[in-house]
This record gives sequence, structure tokens and C-alpha cells, in this order.
Amino acid sequence: MLNFFKKNAALIWANKHVQKSNDFKQNAEKNQEKLLLELVKTAEKTLFGREHQFENIKSIKDFQKNVQIADYEDLKPYIEKVKRGQRNILWTETPEYFAKTSGTTSGSKYIPISKEGMPYQVAGAQSALFHYISKKGNADFVNGKMIFLQGSPELEEVFGIKTGRLSGIVAHHIPNYLQKNRLPSWETNLMEDWEAKVDKIVEETEKENMTLISGIPPWLIMYFEKLIEKNGKKIKQLFPNLQLIVTGGVNYEPYREKMEELLGGKVDIVQTFPASEGFFAFQDDYTKEGLLLLTNHGIFYEFIPLEEYGKPNAQRLTLKKIELNKDYALILTTNSGLWAYSIGDVVRFIDKNPHRILVSGRTKHFTSAFGEHVIAFEVEEAMKATVEKFPAQITEFHLAPQVNPEEGLPYHEWFIEFEKEPENLDLFKNELDDQLRKRNTYYDDLISGNILQKLKISKLSKNAFQEYAKSEGKLGGQNKIPRLANDRKIADLLSQNVI
Repeated sequence: MLNFFKKNAALIWANKHVQKSNDFKQNAEKNQEKLLLELVKTAEKTLFGREHQFENIKSIKDFQKNVQIADYEDLKPYIEKVKRGQRNILWTETPEYFAKTSGTTSGSKYIPISKEGMPYQVAGAQSALFHYISKKGNADFVNGKMIFLQGSPELEEVFGIKTGRLSGIVAHHIPNYLQKNRLPSWETNLMEDWEAKVDKIVEETEKENMTLISGIPPWLIMYFEKLIEKNGKKIKQLFPNLQLIVTGGVNYEPYREKMEELLGGKVDIVQTFPASEGFFAFQDDYTKEGLLLLTNHGIFYEFIPLEEYGKPNAQRLTLKKIELNKDYALILTTNSGLWAYSIGDVVRFIDKNPHRILVSGRTKHFTSAFGEHVIAFEVEEAMKATVEKFPAQITEFHLAPQVNPEEGLPYHEWFIEFEKEPENLDLFKNELDDQLRKRNTYYDDLISGNILQKLKISKLSKNAFQEYAKSEGKLGGQNKIPRLANDRKIADLLSQNVI
């Protein structure tokens, strides 16, 4: 009886939530400007607001004139003041949390999360589940066990501000109605050694009635492989009531075939787009690609055409001016005190009614050693199309330029860890090259003009990417290995595992 009540209550809540959300979907463009002016008004007396004359900002145009695009280095002096306990710097109060992330040029980054911003991190995930329940008319998963593969919830204090990984922070805000069914145990979540942690999670979950599993694809694959190795059964055999996988952090498509093989049966997938800076989007239509952009979650969005990113006087477009199927650098202004902040993600709109996006890459993750400017979305789509034509399975891959080969023309080198190698690697290689040429005209011109030779594939030994991540101290957590680079730093390390 209790399970019946929980399921039906979830269905009622979900339908009400989805109905209520129709307003922001239909009025996103108008509401975005209203939101920006509210954020500016709230922060008018902060140090940042005074320095940027917020009292004179009456429109989006005024805001763009007064506030330049910023990255973490630009905001770091303000954040350092906040870390020292100063108030009214970027936002009206000191942050409730710092989400600590790994940076390359800046070392560790401390992303502020205000008391206004924190609820939206949880609400984004909750809304994704409510949309799923309403769309499918099914809430069976609420009666089983749920696992959230995440970083440690143990938080340190930086001048009185609780600080940790985003997933660890969110662990403190899981709604009470989910706590009873939640796994793994708190003690296991606190473990820092990722491999030992996954082994313990396997031990705690293998006999349970798992109905929902959440995590980024590389973690899920590692967890599933350990379950299968220990039990000799596919995941749907172990967990016959597993209904839903919620994933995010990276594009799911390149992992889909591998995941389907490990699952061994049908499981619904909901993709999300969370980050330390905010919860931006989730999948609300399960018949096609695309994530619903959350325009009512305390974030004002701007979009810079990718070809203009980093240039003086680059266009800063709002939702009214974006075009479909074009790549944009994502710029955020948030209710946690980030102002015109370049998060580093690249998005592509595939729908305007409502606004749906694909995450197509990172502004710093591209290959353009020869002027081709290949981005992650292009290589992932090329790989996806190639794998569909060949009976092959990919665990992971990385692309890097080879500018100075020992002989012949330069080329793109693809480091691929195969789960199942194609019968004819040469045909696979040629198809992959053709698929990338179809998606990037500059690359096509370089090949046809004999500036580059066709790509080359370097096969990697099993678990090569896990070993690389472990050697770099980036196994687990929210760490992701870039799919492509403009140098050979990662490539040179992966080369040690070439078969």
C-alpha cells in the first residue's frame, strides 16, 4: 500500500510540475531580460556592481557595454576577497558553498554557490525526473533503491565557507523522500580511493533492488564492468527492475553502444547538463536528441558564435538572436555572482520552441594545428556514424595532431581503446576519415589539398584511459578526459599504451 501511495504521489507531483513549467518554456526570451535586470538590481551595491555601474544598467545592451566577458582569471581577484571573508563582493552575501573544481591555468577553482543558487542545483535534477515521470506515466523506480555515483560529500571550510566537489555538496541536499532508498552508504561515499570505492559500491548494491542509477558514463561503465565481472551476469539480469539511468557531464552518444551491451536489456536514459556554475539543461523529449535549456533557474544566458570567441567585439547574442545548428560559446550571469562568465562549454541549438541544445564541445578542447578547428561534436558524430557501419565497440578515444611525423605529411592521430575491434581496421579508418571530412569542410580541404594525409589510428591496450586518469590523479570524481586536443600532452602519455 505504501509503495502504491508513493508511486501515485510522484505521478501527481510530476504532472503538476510539468504543467507549471510550460510558462518558462513559452516565455523564455522575455523572461530572460527580466531576470538579468533583477540580478543587476540585487547586486547593485556589491563591489562588482559599483565598479561596473550597475545603477545605470536598464537593458541587456547596457549590461553588455558595462560588463565584459570574464573567465575565472578575471573574477579570481574578487573570489579571493570572498575567500578571505569579505562580504558584498560579487553577490550580496558570502556564498553558502564553494564548488571546488580542477583548473589547468588557474589551479583549483572556487566557484561560488549562493543560498539563492543552491536550490536550483537540486531543482534541476528534480525537474528532470518529474518530466520523465510525467512523459512516461511511470514512477515505478521510486519504490526501489537508487544510487548516485558521486564524489565525497565531506566538505572542508575556507574562511567559514563549506567547500567541496559539486556532487559532494549536492549529496547534502537530496530530498528526504529519497534518502531512505539511497545508496551507497555515507561511509562508502566518503572514500577517496575511487577504485576501492567502486568495489565497495558493488558489494553494497549487487543484491539490492536497484531501480535508478545516476552518474557520468565513464563511472557507470567502470561500475557495471565490475558488477558483471563479479557476478557473471549483465546488469538487467542483476537488476531486473532497473528502469532509469540519469547521466550527464559528457555527451552520452559515444558511450551508448557500450552501455547497451553492458546493460543487456532496455533501460531508459535521461541526459542532463549540470555544472558547478549551475544546472543548465536536461532531456525532456526521449524520442530525439536535445536538452531543454532551463531559462528560469537564476541564470541569464549569452551566446558568442564560436568563430568569434576570444576576438575583440565578438557578438554577444541572447535567445532572441540565436540560430539553429550553429555552435556558440556559452556565457553565464548567475544568482551566485558570476557575471558574463565564460564557462568553456560550446552549445548548439536544435530547437527554439522550446529552446533545446546539444553540448557540442569545449572552447579549449579542439584540434586546429592546421587551421581546421575540429570540435568535439564533430569527432563524436563521426565516430558514432562509423561505429554504426561496422561491428565495432569503442571504450574511449582521444584525437591529437601529429605535426612532425617521421615521414610523410602531418595527420590526425586517433588513440582508440576498442572493446570490440572492427574486422578490417583499414576500412574503419577510411570511413572515420570520410565521416569527419563530411562534418568539417576545413579538414576536408586539407586532405584534398594534400596538406594532411588521412588520419591514423593507434590502438590502445585495455583500461589505457583508466590508467592514464589514475596516473594524473583524475580517476573518478567529476574528471573527464578531453576527446581531442591541440597538442600532444595527453597523446604522448597514451602512446605508452599503444598496442
